[in-house]
Amino acid sequence: LAALSELPDRDLNQVLNENAMGISDVTPYDTIEDAAQGMLTGDAILFVDGYGHALKIADKGYPGMGVQEPDSEKVIRGSKEGFTDSIKTNTALIRKRVRSTRVKVEEVQEGMRSHTAIDLVYMADLKYTSVLEKIREKITEYEIDGVMDSGTLEQLAEKKWYSPFPQFQTTQRPDRAALAVLEGRIVLLCDNSPVALILPTDLNSFLKTSDDYYNRFGVATFARILRYMAAFFAMTLPGLYLAVTNFHTQILPTSLLMSFYEARLGCPFPQVIEVLMMELAFELLREAGIRLPGAMGNTIGIVGGLIIGQAAVDANLVSPIVVILVAFTALCSFAIPSEEFAFSFRILKFAVIIMSAWLGYFGFLITIYWVLLHLTKLRSFGYPYMMPFVGAELNGYEDEKDSIIRFPLRKLKRRAIFADENQRTKLKLKNKERRKE
Repeated sequence: LAALSELPDRDLNQVLNENAMGISDVTPYDTIEDAAQGMLTGDAILFVDGYGHALKIADKGYPGMGVQEPDSEKVIRGSKEGFTDSIKTNTALIRKRVRSTRVKVEEVQEGMRSHTAIDLVYMADLKYTSVLEKIREKITEYEIDGVMDSGTLEQLAEKKWYSPFPQFQTTQRPDRAALAVLEGRIVLLCDNSPVALILPTDLNSFLKTSDDYYNRFGVATFARILRYMAAFFAMTLPGLYLAVTNFHTQILPTSLLMSFYEARLGCPFPQVIEVLMMELAFELLREAGIRLPGAMGNTIGIVGGLIIGQAAVDANLVSPIVVILVAFTALCSFAIPSEEFAFSFRILKFAVIIMSAWLGYFGFLITIYWVLLHLTKLRSFGYPYMMPFVGAELNGYEDEKDSIIRFPLRKLKRRAIFADENQRTKLKLKNKERRKE
């Protein structure tokens, strides 16, 4: 600063324009309003007499929690770091994993009163410019008093807001966000929120985990098959049970049918009431377990489920078969990596129950058909939600190699459809002569 004060006015602009960016993360501001907003984000603002701009110099900002392991998206193999409430820390965690000058961080502010910082992180040569423009347009489409979490932007930017399925992928893991950036997707970070949004997305992305790419292909494929089966049963199992036992008992073996009959002796309610009672009880226990603090929340989920289930069976309010069925359905929903995606199946489960209890197997099929029809029409910023099960030819069927079956890593040579079509190659031999050896 002492050197700047000694410079003549004619040299001041040239020196600052050429050397200001040598300091890490310096942003010039043209108006006093912009400079004031920069100061309110916890940064330092440099004013130099005779210079027509204010310079924002990145500082540590406001106090916040340090980097910790995320509560959700647990992995066996891979990084244990999770996003924090500080947008600067979150941006640094992505840059730590992708150390390239092509990684761009574009900052906007949302909230007329909160002026919350929103960062769009992307790889400049991989992203589609049209997709980035759509995202910019969507997140700035509404004026709102304050943005306290990325969930607010997610709800305002969703095109089909009535859909039970999320059109934005969420993550608390920096390595997951870094992988998305390398795929050509865009990561949205919101200040004061540890949850990042990844967009565009598709159904297949919700059933992947970070350690799918750190483990051998056989382990990853087996885990993915389990997750797809879990997603299906989490939505359909109680309804399928009602359809078979109430309308289509002829498809069951006689011995199994008799065991179902004996288990229900003395139960005063119809089967659909039993199933709905137990499903609502388990959903209530799940919600209570989340809201109660620490170890008490874990205890109420396990002990409460055992006590309520056993007490209901002993009182002849429900049959043991229903308790087993509802518990297995809950296990299936827990196996889905994304909590938001799992919640979609938990909601649709009740629609399947009601339709199956009303029309039997036909009601079950009608509901499944409606869900599949809705999924085929759903899009995330122009990309089919059912990729790569529909439209796989758009990327030469390469995306199918990373769907239910994950091919060996050496076979995954091309990026997903989200990346620019001229930048799809992501893996190749450094020396082609090695192949002959």
